[in-house]
Amino acid sequence: MFDSKSDIMSYKIKNLKFVFEPKSVALIGASSTHSKLGNVILKNLVEGGFEGKIYPVNPKYTSIMNMRCYSSVLDIKDKVDCAIISIPAIAVPKSLEECGKKGVKGVIVLSGGFGESGNKILEEEVKNIANKYSIALIGPNCLGVFNPYKKLDSIFFPVYKLERPKQGSFSFITQSGGVGSCVIDLAAHFGVGLSKFISYGNAAVVDESDLLEFLESDKKTKQILLYIEGVKDGKKLLSTLTRVNRKKPVIVLKAGKGQKASKAAFSHTGNIAGNYLAYDGAFKQSKVVVADSLEELFDFVKIFHQTLPKGDKIGVITNGGGIGVLAVDEIEKEKLILSDFSEETSKKLREFLPSYATVSNPLDIIADANPSIYEKSLELMLSDKNIDCIIIIVLFQAPSLDDRLLNILIKASDDRRKPIAVVAVGGDYTIMQRKTLDSYGVPTYRSPSDAVKAMKKLIDYAKYSGCRECINPKKIKPEFKLTE
Repeated sequence: MFDSKSDIMSYKIKNLKFVFEPKSVALIGASSTHSKLGNVILKNLVEGGFEGKIYPVNPKYTSIMNMRCYSSVLDIKDKVDCAIISIPAIAVPKSLEECGKKGVKGVIVLSGGFGESGNKILEEEVKNIANKYSIALIGPNCLGVFNPYKKLDSIFFPVYKLERPKQGSFSFITQSGGVGSCVIDLAAHFGVGLSKFISYGNAAVVDESDLLEFLESDKKTKQILLYIEGVKDGKKLLSTLTRVNRKKPVIVLKAGKGQKASKAAFSHTGNIAGNYLAYDGAFKQSKVVVADSLEELFDFVKIFHQTLPKGDKIGVITNGGGIGVLAVDEIEKEKLILSDFSEETSKKLREFLPSYATVSNPLDIIADANPSIYEKSLELMLSDKNIDCIIIIVLFQAPSLDDRLLNILIKASDDRRKPIAVVAVGGDYTIMQRKTLDSYGVPTYRSPSDAVKAMKKLIDYAKYSGCRECINPKKIKPEFKLTE
């Protein structure tokens, strides 16, 4: 047993490496029945290409999918780094005890039927066993973990129904498996890369703060998304958010804001949602990026793949005048600055734009503008010191545009001189172009409002991360109280 809370916290963070990067996995509850979770997970591990050893565990079978099946994890002669448990809740403590005796240091409990359903005693038993054996335990009542870099997939949804994202730089911590599945499905759909996905459910042992701390030092994680409904230790969360957000942007979506939603959140994961004003205060204090919807959560993570801007002066390029005006409305609404072009930029724009084009910001390059006009205009804005960020509006429906424009936008994004965001409004053809751009790390948006709001979040974070006084830890006072 441990002498202090700090001892327990240290082992949890340390042993999470066995959850995310195991060399061997035991699947407790493996099954040959296609409709069973234990069968789906086993297939996902095998067909997903997990490079380590896989040990199916179920006393009902001697073999599954041409692999030997063990009656207990204790029967496995080799070392087991991680166990994925998908069995009835009542049987979990016994299996977890066996994992402890075997020396398993990372466990993912997918099974439900614990604190979220009122069975707090059973959940406490699981917690005590994990602490007894220094097990970093994710769950119970969760969707699990996905690490595309290690091809580790404990998500119990079939791949043909829930597409898995490619390797990338953002990690997603979610209390809800349902919300998590929606976000990673969207990420896969738009080609946005993922570093790690963690659905942690009831957080009986490892909570959101522990996961944030682990990802803080994870080299493959550059941005962190966090979906929470309720937490058990608000002060710990505030302290962790404040520290981690200095190093990597943390984007948060909090559910359970109203009384009825708060009650629903408690029945979902068994954690107190608390007064949203307290959470709001904590988010403001820690300077995290707050999203108000799933759409915003996904929109914001895309913009954070861009380089941080040096200021808040915006340049707008459009081949549709009206949409450009809408963008200006949003820029003013978000209290950003519509920049003035430098004299040199204005002079060079006049050299190739039609005489009837107005050389001012927003720059309307007219509906018949071809990719070359976009390229020249964009290059001038990238070089103009009066401009910090660029909103690029594209009506892909224009007959003068073709795939060359995609290459121009990708090149501008990869150049990383200034952050850019592309607005493209339209149907199937436009969505297809957006998917291509998103897959190459160019953030695209459905409307000027979405793009400007996302850019505002990036600008605010850039100001925060560049201001040493506002992130002085001595000035941070943990005042986050869930019962307020």
